[in-house]
Amino acid sequence: MTNLLEPDPTRLPDRVDAQAAMDAGTDPADVAAEHPDFSEAWAALAERSLEAGEFVPAYAYARTGYHRGLDQLRRAGWKGFGPVPWDHRPNQGFLRALAALAKAAQRLGETEEYERCRKFIADSDPAAAAATGLQ
Repeated sequence: MTNLLEPDPTRLPDRVDAQAAMDAGTDPADVAAEHPDFSEAWAALAERSLEAGEFVPAYAYARTGYHRGLDQLRRAGWKGFGPVPWDHRPNQGFLRALAALAKAAQRLGETEEYERCRKFIADSDPAAAAATGLQ
């Protein structure tokens, strides 16, 4: 049974060229330069920076991917709430950027931002929170 008060899940459109470049192993910086609104490239850059212990660049990359994803969600009809399914691959770039933003914020001591992002990803799709380690 579904919640009739909840909006339909928002699914971002496929980005075939950008996705193909990522799948082919193209450096995410090159993908972001060619497709600056492609959240997955920014998320990959943020994740790479987090792994390297570079938390300020990670925060900046993640925030860029997050904001570009918000723009696309709004264009897709999202009203600021409702499901953003993890199992729809085009949504994963935004959700990964949101998770990276939470992790970078936590490392920089921004507790409120961390909690806001953690709640946002869990509200978007609990599977996204699990997949990104933000349960």
